[in-house]
Amino acid sequence: MVGGLLGLFAGGPVGAAIGLLLGHQYDAGSADSPAGPRLSAAQIGERFFRSTFQVMGHVAKSDGRVSEQEIQAARQVMGELRLSPDQIRVAIACFSEGKGPQFNLGAVLDDLRQACFGHPQLMRVFLEIQLRAALAGNDLQGSARQLLQRVAERLGVSGLELAHMEEVLRIRTGSFRSGRTGSSAGGADPRADDGRTLVSAYRVLEVEVTASNEEVSKAYRRQLSRHHPDKLKANGLPESMIEHAKQRTQQIIEAWELIKEKRGI
Repeated sequence: MVGGLLGLFAGGPVGAAIGLLLGHQYDAGSADSPAGPRLSAAQIGERFFRSTFQVMGHVAKSDGRVSEQEIQAARQVMGELRLSPDQIRVAIACFSEGKGPQFNLGAVLDDLRQACFGHPQLMRVFLEIQLRAALAGNDLQGSARQLLQRVAERLGVSGLELAHMEEVLRIRTGSFRSGRTGSSAGGADPRADDGRTLVSAYRVLEVEVTASNEEVSKAYRRQLSRHHPDKLKANGLPESMIEHAKQRTQQIIEAWELIKEKRGI
């Protein structure tokens, strides 16, 4: 089973070879965690993939039932991640496990945190994907929000950081460039939308509007490094989740380009 799943994550024989290479590099370059030996990148990828859809199912069931909209939201995330048909079948099975009465959320989260020890950005990606599904499912209302707050706490992510992730994901629904063109609804001054878009760009880079050019540049490089797909993949993010990282990176680049243009950098 494990071998089959790793094949799915890696994307065929070539991907499997790359995955083995990454795993070897990861093992050779990392020390043991306090809880025991580190896992290879491929092993982390397997655990990350299964945990992602198990927890997604559990969050969807948090109010006692899974609505058709929440099911569609989960399928939408699978589509956005460009999962193959085989990967989708595994993801659906994990989603069903997560919404089952015997699912042990605490144990799954503890295993995931142990697997990703030393790579907190993987925890951020995990939570971002959970937020994507919850926002599309019920706009993160009621018990879903409360449960994800507990999940974040268990994974060592603060409530403030979770709130920032939510804000950035809500911003992502529109393009920075498209948000600056055309007329505003109701004949409002389009410069108001332009201003709000610029503020959103600073939030994506996690820097204040009043920051110096050097500080903004450093924030951009920091965010780009934090979310770079190749870096995340080397740290264990499964191939199937790389599309999320690519979308996040594109958002960071768009934010930087807008700020550069406005500042004349």
